[in-house]
Amino acid sequence: MTDYERELSALRARMSALNERIMGNLNEFITLSNRIGEVKDKMGLPHFDPVRESNMLKEVLDANPGPMPGDQMKTVFKAIFRASVEEMGMEKRARLEVNRLPGSRDKVIEVGGVAIGGGRPAIMGGPCSVESHEQMLETARGLKALGVPILRGGAFKPRTSPYSFQGLEEEGLKILRAVGDEVGMPVITEVISAHDVPLVAGYADILQVGTRNMFNYALLKELGRIRKPVMLKRGFMATMEEFVLAAEYIYVRGNHQVILCERGIRTFETWTRNTLDISSVPILKQETFLPVIVDVSHALGRKDVIKPIAHAALAAGADGLMFESHCNPASALSDNQQQLTLEEAAGLMDYLKKHLETM
Repeated sequence: MTDYERELSALRARMSALNERIMGNLNEFITLSNRIGEVKDKMGLPHFDPVRESNMLKEVLDANPGPMPGDQMKTVFKAIFRASVEEMGMEKRARLEVNRLPGSRDKVIEVGGVAIGGGRPAIMGGPCSVESHEQMLETARGLKALGVPILRGGAFKPRTSPYSFQGLEEEGLKILRAVGDEVGMPVITEVISAHDVPLVAGYADILQVGTRNMFNYALLKELGRIRKPVMLKRGFMATMEEFVLAAEYIYVRGNHQVILCERGIRTFETWTRNTLDISSVPILKQETFLPVIVDVSHALGRKDVIKPIAHAALAAGADGLMFESHCNPASALSDNQQQLTLEEAAGLMDYLKKHLETM
């Protein structure tokens, strides 16, 4: 062995030992940062603090004696800080009751003889708003004949404009319940306030939390106290982590019948009503064991591309779909541009049956 070979071998041995020390220091750093994350959770503070990170980077760069250049040292430490914040988030998510753990089984929720989850897509359809008994009955009969098992209809309608139709409220609930019973379909409708939970629960088989109320924690807590399924829609500006944490609010209070609904998020795009985050479907299925439904009507706000989008949602692993359908969309009091006629609904169902064996 030459002198150079002996020196190289010695240097490699020192490098290996140094790697072990760096690894030990990094693990100590992560352990400490996780504890900081736990304390921040109890204080209600965010994990990422840009001011604190900036100050720590400045301390590191000021103390750096070289020979590593400052910009490279900054890159290394920013990567370490980023990893610690991500680890804090993973530690937090690992403590959630809705999280998928090794061996977790997909949750199946039974409603009126219909399984939501478990392999066969659950389809929910109906008008945006309950307008009359005749409108609901005609629509429900048409959808039932097409094989749509769950009837949707809004009795309380939170609208952007205070001058838009706000729904028939309790009278709408009575109509929805009567029609559901008459045609033999479980019904889903939205609840918009914690005060209304007992009222809506008295009529609906599934209570829906709309996108505007995903952050309404008083409502979520109240829904955690009932024993009826709740379908939670993702907020139109919510991250997936915030979405899962909202579901935890319901689940942790004892109501384990929680369904997640992806309905698109707000982006700069104007050709659709929202931007459907199709990636959320497999990610939510990976992170949680809860059923995931996709609302294709509110995601798109248009009918001409609903078939391939519905197909894509189910192909991505969704446990079902929700769409809006009306016996006469032209006369609908809300969202008439996105509601399918019964003929269009038949076309959608035929398309899905043709392309998906599980249908």
